[in-house]
Amino acid sequence: MRVAFVSVFTPEHGDTPARSRTHRVAVGLADRGHDVTWLCARWWGGDADVFEADGVTYRSLVVDPSPTAFTARVPAAVRRIGPDVVHAVNSPPTPAVAATLAGRLGGPPVLVDWWRDHPADSQRAYRLLARDADAVSTPSRTTKTRVREHGADGSAVRVLPGSVDLDLVVEAEPDDRFDAVYSRRLDRHANVETFLLALAERRGRDWDAAVVGDGPERARAESTAEDLRIDDRVTFLGDLPLDERVSVFKGTHVFAQTASWETFATELLWALACGCVGLVEYQADSSAHELVEGRDRGRLVTSPAELADAITAVGGLERRTSDPAFETYGREATLDRYVDVYRELGAT
Repeated sequence: MRVAFVSVFTPEHGDTPARSRTHRVAVGLADRGHDVTWLCARWWGGDADVFEADGVTYRSLVVDPSPTAFTARVPAAVRRIGPDVVHAVNSPPTPAVAATLAGRLGGPPVLVDWWRDHPADSQRAYRLLARDADAVSTPSRTTKTRVREHGADGSAVRVLPGSVDLDLVVEAEPDDRFDAVYSRRLDRHANVETFLLALAERRGRDWDAAVVGDGPERARAESTAEDLRIDDRVTFLGDLPLDERVSVFKGTHVFAQTASWETFATELLWALACGCVGLVEYQADSSAHELVEGRDRGRLVTSPAELADAITAVGGLERRTSDPAFETYGREATLDRYVDVYRELGAT
C-alpha cells in the first residue's frame, strides 16, 4: 500500500503528542513493508528535497515551515506520488483541505487524523475539512464530538485511541516504592493540587506517593505539599524516561488522573496497561474518563474528598503489573485499525 502523509510539521520541528502520533503510524506502516512518503517542510540539512529515515521517505515541499506556501504545493505533490490513500493531520487545516481538493479531482481518498482544535486555526477551514474529508480519525469520543460540531458526518469519524508498547510493559521491572502516582507535565492544566489534597485527607494512613513530571507549576506543587505537611511522603521525581515511568507504574497500585485538560490521557493509558487502578477526576476538557468508564479497576471522582475516598475504596483490589484488558491498545493493534480504515476507503 502506498500512503502519503501530509503534515508540514514533523517531530523534528518540535515534538508534540500529535506529531508523535503521526510519526508512530508512519514508521509502523513502513516497518510492515508499506510504501510511506511524508510531505513536509524540510527539517534535514543540505539541499536535497528527499530524505529517508526509519523506512519513511520525507519530501520537502518548502524549506521554511510556512503552511501557506506548503498548502499551495500539496495537490501537485499528491498527484506526482500517486498514493493509494492520503493520511493528513487537522492542524494547520489548510494543507489537509488542499489534499481533499486533490481527492475530489480524481485523486486518492483522504483520512484526516484530528488530534485537537488549535486556537490559532481557522474555524472556517475546520468546517471545510470536517465536511470534505473521506474519513476522520480522533483519539477519543470527546474529540469526535467536537469534529461533528464542525459538520462532519458521524459515520465517517472513527475513534482510534493512543497506544502503548506492550513489550516494554512486559519487560520493565516494577519499582514498588509507591502506593499512588501522578504523572504529567506540570503546567497550568496539571491540577496536581487535587491529588495532593486527596493525599492530605489520608494523612493518618500509611502510604507513599510520587509525582512524575516537570514544568512551570512544579515549584507551586512542591510548596502545596509542604503546606499540607505531606512533603515527607510525596516524592517529586521530575521528568523520567519512558522505561522508568513504566517501572514506577508497574510497582504502584493507584494512578490519579486529575488534569483539567487532556486530549488523550496517554500517561493514564500506560498506567492502566501496567496494572494500576485508574482514578480519574472528571473534567469537561479532558477525555481521560473514557479510559476507565465501566471498568472494575477504575473510578470517576469529582473532588479531592471523593478521590481520597476512592483511594481507600480500591485498597482491597489486587496489585497487578499488567492488565490484559488493555492489550487492544497495543501498538500493532492500533496500527491495524488505521490500515482497516485505509482499506475501507479503497486503498489496497
